[in-house]
Amino acid sequence: MSMKLRNIWVPVALVAVALSACQRSDTATTAASAESTADGKNAVIETIMNRRSIRDYQERAVSRDTMALIAECGINAPNAMNKQDWEIRIVDNPEFINGVTRLFVKENPQMAEDPKFRNMFRNAPTVVFIAAPDNGYSGVNCGLLGENMILAAWSMGIGSCCLGGPVAFMKSQPAADYLAQLNFSEGYTLLYAIGFGFPAETPEAKPRDKAKIRFVD
Repeated sequence: MSMKLRNIWVPVALVAVALSACQRSDTATTAASAESTADGKNAVIETIMNRRSIRDYQERAVSRDTMALIAECGINAPNAMNKQDWEIRIVDNPEFINGVTRLFVKENPQMAEDPKFRNMFRNAPTVVFIAAPDNGYSGVNCGLLGENMILAAWSMGIGSCCLGGPVAFMKSQPAADYLAQLNFSEGYTLLYAIGFGFPAETPEAKPRDKAKIRFVD
């Protein structure tokens, strides 16, 4: 491989290794060489340890090409029996986001009292909705899918936040038309959403309880 091609491939491979083999390398040698950053630190571990949930975003949207890559990283997650029992809907249309937000504020007027409030998805300009059938494994599978997506996003400078409250509203009667617009397959239920955007904050890491980790002899 020429030096020019190698310089193009290595940054792409860094994202690939960090996200469960999204855009997988053809050889173990290539994957191994991509595990570390230029300063010798492990790129996968750095991404995991530095990632934060973002609740304040810049107004500019994430490009669809970038979101397509993030979603592809998601569907390369491990899943039971390779059933891939998930569906993803990516919404970056302000009319959708602002329209359902108006309904949300009508039902929850206190939320609009926050001067920073712009929409019900933590102000994210792009929202990913994830649905699956109730088959006993889909929740785990979709959790792995979402983790791939948020780590891929962070490795590219894009923040995210998993959202539960907005999903509860999406499944309520006032938002029924907007849920229908997502056009999930019959038998699929909306599980959760993830807001994506360029961070407008740099939150500190919250403490983690390492006592939860134990070795069993």
